[in-house]
Amino acid sequence: MITDTEIKINGVQSLTKSLGSVGAERFIALIQREPFDYTKWQRTLWEDQSIEEISRTAMKIYENIAEQLSQPDREKSGGDMRSKLIAAVV
Repeated sequence: MITDTEIKINGVQSLTKSLGSVGAERFIALIQREPFDYTKWQRTLWEDQSIEEISRTAMKIYENIAEQLSQPDREKSGGDMRSKLIAAVV
C-alpha cells in the first residue's frame, strides 16, 4: 500500500510535470482556497446510481486494468505502466 507521503510526492510531481512549477503552485493555492468538503462530495457522488450500476462500473474498470496490465510492456515504444493504468481507467 502506498503511504500518504508517497501520494503527496507523486501528486506534486504529476502536477509539476503537467502544469509546470508555477502552474502546480497556482493549482494548489486554488484548491486550498476552495471550501471543499470531501465527505459531502463523496456522499452525493453516486446518488443517481444503484449499487448494481456502481458495481458493474467498478468491475469494468477492474477488467480494463487487468487487461492492460496483462499486455506486454511497451516502454521502448513509449507505453509505460502509468500510461496503461490511465488508459484502462479512462
